[in-house]
Amino acid sequence: MKMASVGLHTLGSLETLSPEDPASLVIGRDAAVKRIAHHAERAAQVGCTVLLTGETGTGKEVWARLLHRVGGRSEQAFIPVNCAALTPTLAESQLFGHERGAFTGAAGASLGVFRSGHQGIVFLDEVGDMPLELQPKLLRVLQEGEVTPVGSSHPVKVDVQVIAATNRRLEQEVAEGRFREDLYYRLNLVELRMPPLRDRISDIPLFIDYFSKKFANRYEQPVWQPSEDALRAFCEYHWPGNIRQLSFVLEQSYVLQCEPSLPGAREARRESHDLPYTDLGRLRQVAVEQALRTAGGHKGRAAKLLGIHPNTMTRLLAQIANECNARDEVA
Repeated sequence: MKMASVGLHTLGSLETLSPEDPASLVIGRDAAVKRIAHHAERAAQVGCTVLLTGETGTGKEVWARLLHRVGGRSEQAFIPVNCAALTPTLAESQLFGHERGAFTGAAGASLGVFRSGHQGIVFLDEVGDMPLELQPKLLRVLQEGEVTPVGSSHPVKVDVQVIAATNRRLEQEVAEGRFREDLYYRLNLVELRMPPLRDRISDIPLFIDYFSKKFANRYEQPVWQPSEDALRAFCEYHWPGNIRQLSFVLEQSYVLQCEPSLPGAREARRESHDLPYTDLGRLRQVAVEQALRTAGGHKGRAAKLLGIHPNTMTRLLAQIANECNARDEVA
């Protein structure tokens, strides 16, 4: 895949690096991903707003960092912001800064994310979860290239490239009144839709080889060479957590010094597509337990695999615990 040079690096040059190199990556040979790579380099070259969409674990933040590395702002800051963690009371100050004495506890002035990222890139992860009351102010940044710090009456010009990402369907969020239509169109100047791993089966062996070499180097172990049967099983698995889940499965095997195994492998091999339970509460519990196993018990990563906010995961765990206690009492 030939790429035009647009900065210090090109996607093609980064893909040729050894997996042991922190700057290395795997783009893949899938036709849809090649189109994404072509559009990504063009977007990096012109520095326009980019919207990255797709399921959890498809590599949206990886592509955001790639846009930074191959674009004209590669020497400037890359500032990630988790929009799902923003709260209306503090978010305006966090994003746009504040003046000294603007509110109780503001002992000094703060630049905020956008002014700190001047001439660089601000990455708005989970932008579909941004509080509705903050969205008009983000729209002003995109339209006018300026922010107004809390406690100030004077706007300040900023020069940033905004890259946003979401696993939500923003068209539906707009239709249901949870996301501003004008902001959606501003963010969606260039949309890069990440395909799920199950739709790019031909790239799975490339990812296995890449992650195996990467983790073998990190944990000082031999590189895993899958048998034909193991490779076929990995390619046939549905990978609900996509590339991130594949990476976790392989890294876990190096940490535990064992052969990589698929989550719920026996269930995946079943020919029947019938659900193991018809009780929704039980299905939810199984999904949460499998996500936690895949993530090695890490609640935040398990929440990512399920496509939910960490706070939602905490509530689900509490509900499941209460339901289990109630069943025990009845028994």
